Amino acid sequence: MASAPARGAHRIDGVDLLRTLAILFVLMNHVNVRLSISKVPFKQGMPQQLVHALFNNGQNGVRIFFAISGFLITSMSLRRWGKLSAIDLRRFYRLRFARIAPLLLTLLAVLSLLHAGHVSDYVISDQRGGFWPALFAALTFHINLQEATHGYLPGSWDILWSLSVEEVFYIGFPLACLILRRKALLILLLIAFVAIGPFARTVLAHGNGLWSDYSYLSGMDAIALGCLTAIFLEGRQFPRKARFACAITGAALMILILGFGTNAIGRTGLDMTILALGTCLLIVPAAQSNLRGPQLLLIPGRNSYEVYMTHMFVVFAGLHLFIMAGKPMWGVPLYFIGAVVTAALVGALIARYFSEPVNQWLRGASGKTS
Repeated sequence: MASAPARGAHRIDGVDLLRTLAILFVLMNHVNVRLSISKVPFKQGMPQQLVHALFNNGQNGVRIFFAISGFLITSMSLRRWGKLSAIDLRRFYRLRFARIAPLLLTLLAVLSLLHAGHVSDYVISDQRGGFWPALFAALTFHINLQEATHGYLPGSWDILWSLSVEEVFYIGFPLACLILRRKALLILLLIAFVAIGPFARTVLAHGNGLWSDYSYLSGMDAIALGCLTAIFLEGRQFPRKARFACAITGAALMILILGFGTNAIGRTGLDMTILALGTCLLIVPAAQSNLRGPQLLLIPGRNSYEVYMTHMFVVFAGLHLFIMAGKPMWGVPLYFIGAVVTAALVGALIARYFSEPVNQWLRGASGKTS
């Protein structure tokens, strides 16, 4: 999610298209949740399968992000240092800080002001653990644990659970590369994360549905699969037929989960693993072809971190406008479309005029800016 290359660096249009798809699922899900809470019966008469495909794939969208993130971090590390055992630990963390910290700290400052001003949609009640523990959890990447203990936080805070999973993985990733040294040992560790993932979402969740979705290990299998994909592709060029087979298989697996996900698959915990595997299979032809995507569709994917971190402001603002208009049913599609377009625009503006300039400045302060 937060692993886009710096502007002007090596980009893969196919991967950016996948990220656009992922952020679309997240946005559609969050608009759907707000309408459902507001008791707007807009899904009446719609086929259940269509409802699932359009509105219930928010968690799946995050898993797509996780798989892409693992692939990008690993492939960029291989380009920078030649081999993972040669990672410059200090520089790795400084690059992550440059990408993550500016927008995260700014977001937390804004959310803190909104909480202090008692602005609805942004106040953290004592029943949810209180403001200071939530702020500390966000800064130390355990807001997922905070929510599993006290329940869902307001939407703009809740989204930070995925950052907790992702950043804890990336705190340990370069350490594992340096300690294990051998590629085979690192691969075994990553495979272990993949194997544990379904159990983390079922047995290890101990009946806590929120922890089933938000726990560290429940998301790390997707990141690990992305890492394994990058390692597997290093130095290899697949023939066209093999790339085509990967694309077809990957698309089929993604469609299976995104369009036809069932409780039977979900109860095994394998649904997220299957989706991540499908994503990685699609990454293979995307990374080894010269596919050029429509530039308009690439914008949300290229700025997915900014869109993800700020989209709840757009969702809440659109909801209040919709309610002020009297909750007209004709306004529902306008709300969905408006939220998607506006969130993409806001994310692009923040990336261009804030995130990227600060990112580049901090990278420059650390020396080489690759």
